[in-house]
Amino acid sequence: MVRILTDTSSMFTPSDGEKLGFSVAPLTVTIAGKTYREMEEISTPEFIDIINQGNQPTSSQPAPSDLIEIYETATAENPVLHITITDGLSGAYQSACGVRETMDNKEYITVFNSGSLCGPQWVMVKKAVAMAKEGATVDEIVEQLTYLKDNDKSFLIPQDFDYLRRGGRLTPTAAKVGSLLRLVPLMTQTADDRQLEKAGLCRSFAKAVEKCIEGFHKLGVGEKHMFVISNARNPKDAAIAKEMLTKEFPGCRIDVVDLTPAFTTQGGPLCVAIQSMIDIDKQ
Repeated sequence: MVRILTDTSSMFTPSDGEKLGFSVAPLTVTIAGKTYREMEEISTPEFIDIINQGNQPTSSQPAPSDLIEIYETATAENPVLHITITDGLSGAYQSACGVRETMDNKEYITVFNSGSLCGPQWVMVKKAVAMAKEGATVDEIVEQLTYLKDNDKSFLIPQDFDYLRRGGRLTPTAAKVGSLLRLVPLMTQTADDRQLEKAGLCRSFAKAVEKCIEGFHKLGVGEKHMFVISNARNPKDAAIAKEMLTKEFPGCRIDVVDLTPAFTTQGGPLCVAIQSMIDIDKQ
């Protein structure tokens, strides 16, 4: 049977993987001079508390030793399929490919770049695990994951202009103007999935969600899709987004979840991510 490996950007924790029959390697985050394995050694609320003390965080890929431990088990009968966070927003994919090349059994190890993170990656892992348990091959699973990868869309609504300025995602002038005017930035993944780019500046959080909805409609998002709303300690705005999406896309499944520390390094405290993807339960 194919063994599935992923990282914590899929929103599964290592303990989740143990219960559900797959492996999860933690991404790492560094803040205030200390490095932590996310979802094992630090939670999102703890992480944000340290950010709010004026510390700028960074994130990194899983430790190579975590990958090697799983890769060593790969055989012709039990190959390993590793589903990583999108290449570009993290070095996890490139690092995994590098580790694979050092393995004597590398022909039994496949590294798949999800092209996303959080919601879409979560759906991909669920699909891969279900297919593996049904006896599907690596090629059959990758074919389905590629279909899911080609049919998702992600938006990010940050809340902290100062955080974006410190992280180099906005210029000091743009951050100052945006903060003074109380604008809400809207960001999305670039066409190659490798970076986040500005999709607009909105007058309010609700206006930003409206712009997301416009983007989803342009992409043909409908009844066969689902949404995941992720937030970094901002359940109030997440609830607003869910209410608006429920009204606009009745019948679509909408999950609200907490962001992990590693993704919080991208959007900052209070950010909200809204992602659409194919609903695998309707396929």
